[in-house]
Amino acid sequence: MLILNSCRSKVEIDYPCAWDFKVIGTDPARLQEVVAGVMAGRDYLLTPSHHSSSGKYHSLTLEAVVSDEADRNRIYNTLKEHPEIKMVL
Repeated sequence: MLILNSCRSKVEIDYPCAWDFKVIGTDPARLQEVVAGVMAGRDYLLTPSHHSSSGKYHSLTLEAVVSDEADRNRIYNTLKEHPEIKMVL
């Protein structure tokens, strides 16, 4: 559950919760392999999302349950630092 506190600009998130990451790169098969490696031993759902009009870039939606902010940030940063991944949202 997301709660916006108008007095503070930080969003409060109730953990554990399902979290979606958008993973973008040029080779959807390689993106799937990278995600499988990062998520080894965890349950997750990976679905095709969009591709650019030129077909150069592809995005996949990764849904996983994150236990806390550190867990969410670890997944995000590990994906972001991989050379096959151009962007993570």
